[in-house]
This record gives sequence, C-alpha cells and structure tokens, in this order.
Amino acid sequence: MKNVSMPAVSRRKFLALTGATGSTVVLGGALAGCSGSSEPASDGEGSDAEIDYTNWDAVLEAAKGQTVSWYGYGGSEPRNEWIESVLTPLLKEKYDITLDLVGMDINDILSQLSGEMQANAEEGTIDFIWINGENFYSAKENGYLWGPFCEYLPNFNDYVDGESADIAYDFGSAVEGYEAPYGKAQMQMWVDSSVIAETPKNPEEFLAFCQAHPGQVTYPQPGDFTGTAFICCLIAGVVGKEEFEKLSMMTDPSEDEVKAIIEPGLEYLRSLNPHLWNQGTTFPADSNTVSTMYADGELVMNMGYGAPQALVDDGTLPETTKSFLFDTGTVGNTNFMAIAANAPHKAAALVAINEVISPEMQLSQYEVLGNMSVLDMEKLDEADRTAFDDVELGVSQLPLSDLLAVRVAEPAGPVVPIIEQIWLDEVVGK
Repeated sequence: MKNVSMPAVSRRKFLALTGATGSTVVLGGALAGCSGSSEPASDGEGSDAEIDYTNWDAVLEAAKGQTVSWYGYGGSEPRNEWIESVLTPLLKEKYDITLDLVGMDINDILSQLSGEMQANAEEGTIDFIWINGENFYSAKENGYLWGPFCEYLPNFNDYVDGESADIAYDFGSAVEGYEAPYGKAQMQMWVDSSVIAETPKNPEEFLAFCQAHPGQVTYPQPGDFTGTAFICCLIAGVVGKEEFEKLSMMTDPSEDEVKAIIEPGLEYLRSLNPHLWNQGTTFPADSNTVSTMYADGELVMNMGYGAPQALVDDGTLPETTKSFLFDTGTVGNTNFMAIAANAPHKAAALVAINEVISPEMQLSQYEVLGNMSVLDMEKLDEADRTAFDDVELGVSQLPLSDLLAVRVAEPAGPVVPIIEQIWLDEVVGK
C-alpha cells in the first residue's frame, strides 16, 4: 500500500504511524542536505570532514550539535506528543541532537525531494523520511535514497531480524538496507459494542452484517491508504491467504495477472454495494471522512491501521469501543525510515533512527501508542521481553498474538495501483 495520501498540511507536524485518526499538534520544524553515496562522505554543520560510518563512535561524534529533520505527514496528536515529549528530549540529552519534525503530505515530500535531486542540489532540505510501500519503491528506483545504511546501526544488528519478510521486503520491494523499520501495523476494524453485539469474522459474515445495517457501512475509496487496505482484507478472505499473497511477490505485474488472482474478490465486492452507504454508487474520499461519519453515528463500523485506543482515551470514542479482526486475515505492513540521498545530516539521521529502534523506544511506543514492535523478541534479554509482555492493553486493543495469527502480507508496490484501478473500473457503482 502507499503511504497515507491526505491533503497537504502545514509544516511542523508529524505522522501518525498507525493511521488512527486524530487532530494535529504543531511541533518544531526545520531544514537541512549531502552526497548520495553509501561510502564515507562529508557531514556535519558545514564540515567537510570524512566520516567512517562503520565506526559508530565516529558517527556519534559527528552527530553532536546537529539539527536533523524528520519529514512525514502530521496527522496524529498522540504520535506527535510522544515524539515531542519522549524522543526529542532523549536525543538532545543523550546525543546533543535537535530533532525537527516537518509535517507534509508524502506526495509533497517526494516532489520536493525529486525536485532537489533533479536540480543536482549538493545538499537538500530533507534528512530522513517516514516512508513505505509504493513511495519507497519509487524513491529507491529513482536513486533518491541513501544507503544501504542499516548495517551501520547497532540496534538493528543487535535486535532486529533483518532476514524476516516483514523487514527485508516493503510491500514486495527488497529493502536492501535502504530503510530501517519504525513499527509494524495491521488493519483492524472496530464498533461500539454497546450498539453492535456480534462482529463479522469473515467476508460471508461481513456481507450479512452489511445487509443487517443497510446504508450504515462503507469504506474509503481505494486510492486512500485505508480504503485500499480494507478491500485487500476482503479479497484475501475470499481468495485465500496463500493465493492473495502471490501479489506480494510480483515485481512487474500485468493487469491480467493481478485480475486473475483477485477476480472472485471483485465479484464479492460488487455484491456488497447495494447494502453499503449510498448503495455503493460512491464512496467517501478518505479515511478522515469515514471517521467523521462513524463518530456522528452515520456508520456503525470504522477501520484503520491499529486500534483507536488514543481516541478512546481522549473521549472521542466510548469506552465500549471494541476492535475485531477477520479470521480469514487482515493485511499488515511495516513502516520504515529512509535517509534522503542528499541529506545534509546523515550522522544525526543515523543516530536518531538507531534510537527509534532501541528496545527502550520501541517499548515506549508500545506502551503509549500501542504500536507493534519491529524487534525480534528472541533477541531481547529476559527483562526487556518481560517488559513487553507486561504492557497493559487498552479496551480497544487486541493482543499481539491475535494480530499475528491472522496477518496477511500486503501486495507489492507495483500491484497496488493496478488493484485500485480495477476496483474503480469494475466495482464502484456496479
């Protein structure tokens, strides 16, 4: 799936990893740029000093005093607050690094990056980026990313299983060390259990659910990140996990190849339309619109990457909010961080990324935000594993084991726009 595609927002806000809706918080913002080679290159605040990136002590020394920019969409208050109150002061205290968060729609980020690269800017204005899916594939193919760099990160080497499919591939695209994992996410659905007693466990039951609540169920139009992911959950449930996951391995797919796999799912999606909001003749433009409709009581179900616990905690959603999964599977992905090829502060970017994937920061995100960790629990010591096990989940959150038991790999980056176009041509309004 591609990254969340929402209207561009003001700078100085940062991204909601899980896709949970929420208001934005204004944070610090800044700029910064360097050469696009993985070999030792100049870094620092205007310094021409050579850095041996394989020497972590040298990286830490070069990073001191740097201001590093982290670009991403700024859509979640809990996420922004965590970065502002936990990660930012920690980086300053431990490493004398100032973290600036620059909120921007991912399409605008890539446009800015490509413009600077095509202008042969020696130094750009982007250090590292929240990125994944189609956007990573495109940026890497066009030479806009610096790397491989994961081999330089102590925490990656010590605690991450770099060979696992969730880490080695990003929507079917080989990562090859050009991005480091940030967190894992998985599609979940939720209802108000005081209104909805029984939730559907598979596509067949979901059809019956829609029939029982005519006009009160819908999903964002595919092309929106959440909408595409949701129809993939339904298609996977119809065609089967093994068949659907063939899409995750396609690097140069044709429309005919994709359609041959998803055709039964298309027929199923068409069968839903008469029972959906507006009889399936149109669909809400994005996940924010669906969330508003759900909050207003117009819809009886919502969906997203991760549980909506933050919205329960702040009173937006009731304490009776319960998440659920399809037994036939829900799609999951890993979110990543990549360094711009012409980033001016590569040393500070490496240190910041390394800290994000530390056991301490991964545990903090799990405790505060409910994010699934990217760490291999078998590589942690007993105390760290116990700390993860002892985290108390919120009323809307599901155990990690439940999520992993039904996790389905998402389609490869090149497959996604094909699915979206086929849906547009053959499902909407049919």
